[in-house]
Amino acid sequence: MYIETRDLKKSYGEGGSFVQVLKGVSIQIEKGEMCVIQGTSGSGKSTLLNCIGGLDDIDSGSVSVAGTLVERLKGEKLSDYRRDNLGFIFQFYNLVPNLTVRENIQVCEYLTKDPLNIDELVDVLGLTEHQYKFPSQLSGGQQQRCAIARALVKNPKVLLCDEPTGALDSKTSRDILVLLEKINKQYGTTMLIVTHNNSIKNMVNHVIYLKDGEIYKDYLNEHKIPASELEDL
Repeated sequence: MYIETRDLKKSYGEGGSFVQVLKGVSIQIEKGEMCVIQGTSGSGKSTLLNCIGGLDDIDSGSVSVAGTLVERLKGEKLSDYRRDNLGFIFQFYNLVPNLTVRENIQVCEYLTKDPLNIDELVDVLGLTEHQYKFPSQLSGGQQQRCAIARALVKNPKVLLCDEPTGALDSKTSRDILVLLEKINKQYGTTMLIVTHNNSIKNMVNHVIYLKDGEIYKDYLNEHKIPASELEDL
Protein backbone atom coordinates (compact mmCIF):
# COMPACT_ATOMS: atom_id res chain seq x y z
CA MET A 1 0.00 0.00 0.00
CA TYR A 2 1.38 3.40 -1.01
CA ILE A 3 0.06 5.49 1.89
CA GLU A 4 -1.00 3.77 5.08
CA THR A 5 -1.76 4.84 8.62
CA ARG A 6 -2.30 2.29 11.38
CA ASP A 7 -4.11 3.11 14.61
CA LEU A 8 -2.91 6.72 14.29
CA LYS A 9 -3.47 8.84 17.40
CA LYS A 10 -2.75 12.53 17.83
CA SER A 11 -3.61 14.93 20.62
CA TYR A 12 -2.91 18.54 21.54
CA GLY A 13 -2.61 20.31 24.88
CA GLU A 14 -2.40 19.09 28.44
CA GLY A 15 -4.64 18.93 31.49
CA GLY A 16 -7.86 20.86 30.99
CA SER A 17 -6.88 21.85 27.45
CA PHE A 18 -6.13 18.28 26.32
CA VAL A 19 -7.89 17.33 23.05
CA GLN A 20 -7.66 13.92 21.38
CA VAL A 21 -7.92 14.85 17.67
CA LEU A 22 -7.22 11.48 16.02
CA LYS A 23 -8.43 8.39 17.87
CA GLY A 24 -6.89 5.42 16.12
CA VAL A 25 -7.23 6.25 12.40
CA SER A 26 -6.26 3.52 9.92
CA ILE A 27 -6.38 4.23 6.17
CA GLN A 28 -4.90 2.75 2.99
CA ILE A 29 -4.42 4.68 -0.25
CA GLU A 30 -3.13 3.24 -3.52
CA LYS A 31 -0.50 4.91 -5.69
CA GLY A 32 -2.04 7.31 -8.20
CA GLU A 33 -5.37 7.61 -6.36
CA MET A 34 -7.22 10.85 -5.86
CA CYS A 35 -8.62 10.68 -2.34
CA VAL A 36 -10.95 13.15 -0.61
CA ILE A 37 -10.90 13.47 3.17
CA GLN A 38 -14.16 14.96 4.47
CA GLY A 39 -15.60 15.84 7.85
CA THR A 40 -16.89 18.74 9.88
CA SER A 41 -14.60 21.31 11.50
CA GLY A 42 -12.60 19.66 14.28
CA SER A 43 -13.03 16.15 12.89
CA GLY A 44 -9.26 15.75 12.36
CA LYS A 45 -8.99 16.20 8.57
CA SER A 46 -6.12 18.69 8.50
CA THR A 47 -4.36 16.95 11.39
CA LEU A 48 -4.39 13.67 9.44
CA LEU A 49 -2.92 15.47 6.43
CA ASN A 50 -0.25 17.10 8.61
CA CYS A 51 0.73 13.74 10.14
CA ILE A 52 1.12 12.19 6.68
CA GLY A 53 3.12 15.23 5.60
CA GLY A 54 5.43 15.05 8.61
CA LEU A 55 4.30 18.50 9.78
CA ASP A 56 2.87 17.13 13.05
CA ASP A 57 4.41 14.52 15.35
CA ILE A 58 2.12 11.61 16.21
CA ASP A 59 1.35 10.21 19.66
CA SER A 60 1.19 6.55 18.61
CA GLY A 61 0.50 4.30 15.66
CA SER A 62 2.31 4.57 12.34
CA VAL A 63 2.37 6.54 9.08
CA SER A 64 3.91 4.90 6.01
CA VAL A 65 4.40 6.67 2.66
CA ALA A 66 6.04 4.74 -0.20
CA GLY A 67 7.56 2.37 2.35
CA THR A 68 8.96 5.12 4.59
CA LEU A 69 7.84 5.19 8.22
CA VAL A 70 7.35 8.93 8.69
CA GLU A 71 7.21 8.89 12.50
CA ARG A 72 10.80 7.58 12.63
CA LEU A 73 12.20 10.51 10.69
CA LYS A 74 13.87 13.38 12.50
CA GLY A 75 15.73 16.55 11.54
CA GLU A 76 17.41 16.43 8.15
CA LYS A 77 15.87 13.08 7.20
CA LEU A 78 12.38 14.47 7.80
CA SER A 79 13.21 17.53 5.70
CA ASP A 80 14.51 15.25 2.94
CA TYR A 81 11.30 13.20 3.07
CA ARG A 82 9.13 16.29 2.61
CA ARG A 83 11.39 17.69 -0.11
CA ASP A 84 11.66 14.48 -2.12
CA ASN A 85 8.13 13.13 -1.80
CA LEU A 86 5.56 15.81 -1.08
CA GLY A 87 3.91 18.85 -2.53
CA PHE A 88 1.65 21.01 -0.34
CA ILE A 89 -1.30 23.17 -1.44
CA PHE A 90 -3.23 25.21 1.11
CA GLN A 91 -6.39 27.32 1.13
CA PHE A 92 -4.25 30.47 1.43
CA TYR A 93 -1.64 30.55 -1.24
CA ASN A 94 1.45 31.57 0.77
CA LEU A 95 3.15 33.10 -2.27
CA VAL A 96 6.21 35.34 -1.82
CA PRO A 97 4.78 38.80 -2.63
CA ASN A 98 7.95 40.35 -4.08
CA LEU A 99 8.63 37.44 -6.46
CA THR A 100 6.94 36.94 -9.82
CA VAL A 101 4.87 33.86 -10.62
CA ARG A 102 7.85 32.24 -12.33
CA GLU A 103 10.20 33.11 -9.45
CA ASN A 104 7.74 31.70 -6.90
CA ILE A 105 7.78 28.42 -8.83
CA GLN A 106 11.58 28.47 -9.17
CA VAL A 107 11.96 28.64 -5.39
CA CYS A 108 10.78 25.03 -5.23
CA GLU A 109 12.43 24.01 -8.50
CA TYR A 110 15.83 24.51 -6.86
CA LEU A 111 14.90 22.06 -4.06
CA THR A 112 14.82 18.96 -6.25
CA LYS A 113 17.17 17.03 -8.50
CA ASP A 114 14.43 16.08 -10.97
CA PRO A 115 12.06 19.05 -11.41
CA LEU A 116 9.32 19.24 -13.97
CA ASN A 117 9.81 21.64 -16.86
CA ILE A 118 8.61 25.09 -15.75
CA ASP A 119 7.55 26.17 -19.24
CA GLU A 120 5.41 23.03 -19.62
CA LEU A 121 3.97 23.50 -16.15
CA VAL A 122 2.95 27.14 -16.57
CA ASP A 123 1.37 26.17 -19.90
CA VAL A 124 -0.60 23.27 -18.38
CA LEU A 125 -1.80 25.55 -15.58
CA GLY A 126 -2.68 28.45 -17.87
CA LEU A 127 -0.08 30.80 -16.41
CA THR A 128 2.11 31.54 -19.42
CA GLU A 129 0.82 35.08 -19.91
CA HIS A 130 0.95 35.76 -16.16
CA GLN A 131 4.37 34.29 -15.31
CA TYR A 132 6.12 37.65 -14.94
CA LYS A 133 3.39 39.22 -12.80
CA PHE A 134 3.52 39.56 -9.02
CA PRO A 135 0.92 37.88 -6.76
CA SER A 136 -0.83 41.22 -6.10
CA GLN A 137 -1.53 41.46 -9.83
CA LEU A 138 -3.32 38.09 -9.95
CA SER A 139 -6.84 36.93 -9.19
CA GLY A 140 -7.42 34.38 -6.42
CA GLY A 141 -7.69 31.58 -8.95
CA GLN A 142 -4.45 32.61 -10.67
CA GLN A 143 -2.67 32.74 -7.31
CA GLN A 144 -3.91 29.22 -6.50
CA ARG A 145 -2.68 28.03 -9.91
CA CYS A 146 0.72 29.48 -9.06
CA ALA A 147 0.67 27.70 -5.68
CA ILE A 148 -0.19 24.43 -7.46
CA ALA A 149 2.65 24.96 -9.96
CA ARG A 150 5.06 25.65 -7.10
CA ALA A 151 4.04 22.41 -5.40
CA LEU A 152 4.21 20.39 -8.62
CA VAL A 153 7.54 21.62 -9.98
CA LYS A 154 9.30 19.34 -7.49
CA ASN A 155 7.63 16.41 -9.28
CA PRO A 156 6.24 15.16 -5.95
CA LYS A 157 4.98 11.62 -5.50
CA VAL A 158 2.16 12.86 -3.26
CA LEU A 159 0.20 16.11 -3.39
CA LEU A 160 -1.42 17.14 -0.09
CA CYS A 161 -4.20 19.67 -0.61
CA ASP A 162 -5.83 21.37 2.39
CA GLU A 163 -9.03 23.14 1.27
CA PRO A 164 -7.52 24.07 -2.14
CA THR A 165 -10.77 25.69 -3.31
CA GLY A 166 -11.90 27.09 0.07
CA ALA A 167 -11.20 30.73 -0.81
CA LEU A 168 -12.48 30.56 -4.40
CA ASP A 169 -15.81 31.14 -6.13
CA SER A 170 -17.72 28.31 -7.81
CA LYS A 171 -16.37 28.76 -11.34
CA THR A 172 -12.76 29.16 -10.23
CA SER A 173 -13.12 26.18 -7.89
CA ARG A 174 -14.22 24.03 -10.82
CA ASP A 175 -11.29 25.26 -12.92
CA ILE A 176 -8.83 24.35 -10.14
CA LEU A 177 -10.39 20.89 -9.70
CA VAL A 178 -10.21 20.26 -13.45
CA LEU A 179 -6.51 21.13 -13.25
CA LEU A 180 -5.92 18.76 -10.34
CA GLU A 181 -7.71 16.00 -12.26
CA LYS A 182 -5.57 16.72 -15.32
CA ILE A 183 -2.37 16.65 -13.24
CA ASN A 184 -3.37 13.32 -11.68
CA LYS A 185 -3.87 11.79 -15.12
CA GLN A 186 -0.80 13.38 -16.74
CA TYR A 187 1.76 12.80 -13.99
CA GLY A 188 0.19 9.98 -11.95
CA THR A 189 0.44 12.09 -8.79
CA THR A 190 -1.24 10.61 -5.71
CA MET A 191 -3.52 13.26 -4.21
CA LEU A 192 -5.14 13.72 -0.81
CA ILE A 193 -7.68 16.54 -0.80
CA VAL A 194 -9.13 17.81 2.48
CA THR A 195 -12.39 19.64 1.84
CA HIS A 196 -15.68 20.75 3.38
CA ASN A 197 -17.30 20.71 -0.06
CA ASN A 198 -19.57 17.71 -0.47
CA SER A 199 -19.46 17.76 -4.29
CA ILE A 200 -15.72 17.19 -4.67
CA LYS A 201 -16.00 13.59 -3.45
CA ASN A 202 -17.84 12.76 -6.71
CA MET A 203 -14.71 13.28 -8.87
CA VAL A 204 -12.25 11.07 -6.95
CA ASN A 205 -11.44 7.37 -6.62
CA HIS A 206 -11.52 7.17 -2.84
CA VAL A 207 -13.52 8.92 -0.10
CA ILE A 208 -12.67 8.98 3.61
CA TYR A 209 -15.05 10.65 6.06
CA LEU A 210 -13.84 11.51 9.54
CA LYS A 211 -16.14 12.14 12.49
CA ASP A 212 -14.84 13.12 15.93
CA GLY A 213 -11.36 11.86 15.12
CA GLU A 214 -12.43 8.45 13.85
CA ILE A 215 -13.18 6.88 10.47
CA TYR A 216 -16.92 7.19 9.85
CA LYS A 217 -16.89 6.13 6.19
CA ASP A 218 -14.14 4.81 3.90
CA TYR A 219 -15.13 3.70 0.42
CA LEU A 220 -14.13 3.57 -3.25
CA ASN A 221 -16.19 5.67 -5.65
CA GLU A 222 -17.64 3.42 -8.34
CA HIS A 223 -19.42 6.17 -10.24
CA LYS A 224 -17.07 9.16 -10.27
CA ILE A 225 -17.80 12.02 -12.64
CA PRO A 226 -15.45 14.50 -14.36
CA ALA A 227 -14.56 17.61 -12.37
CA SER A 228 -15.99 19.75 -15.18
CA GLU A 229 -19.47 18.32 -14.42
CA LEU A 230 -19.46 18.92 -10.66
CA GLU A 231 -22.38 20.93 -9.27
CA ASP A 232 -22.85 23.02 -6.12
CA LEU A 233 -19.21 24.03 -5.77
